[in-house]
Amino acid sequence: MDLAVGVIIGAAFGKIVTSLVTDIITPVLALFVGKVDFSELKYKGIMYGNFIQSAFDFLIIAFSIFMFIRIISKLNVKKQKAALVEEAQPAPTTEDLLKEIRDLLKDKQA
Repeated sequence: MDLAVGVIIGAAFGKIVTSLVTDIITPVLALFVGKVDFSELKYKGIMYGNFIQSAFDFLIIAFSIFMFIRIISKLNVKKQKAALVEEAQPAPTTEDLLKEIRDLLKDKQA
């Protein structure tokens, strides 16, 4: 079940990142570089520009997914550390509780 949810979320996230690359990152890079669309590059009939464009898109998508997973894993680590801190405090033993009751009774008598 977790795998199916992961695949569905991954597909939706892929569409979001593809839109990010196509609509936001590529035009911004075009402002600085001049031309970022490599798909029209060719050499004697070989369309190597499509490959370069696909590789460029893949690198941006892979980096985005990597950063997303990294952020999620850091959040999980913080939750686990908080849980370990709560578990680290040992529960008082029966002897400790009895000593505390004895001390309280002594204080009342004094």
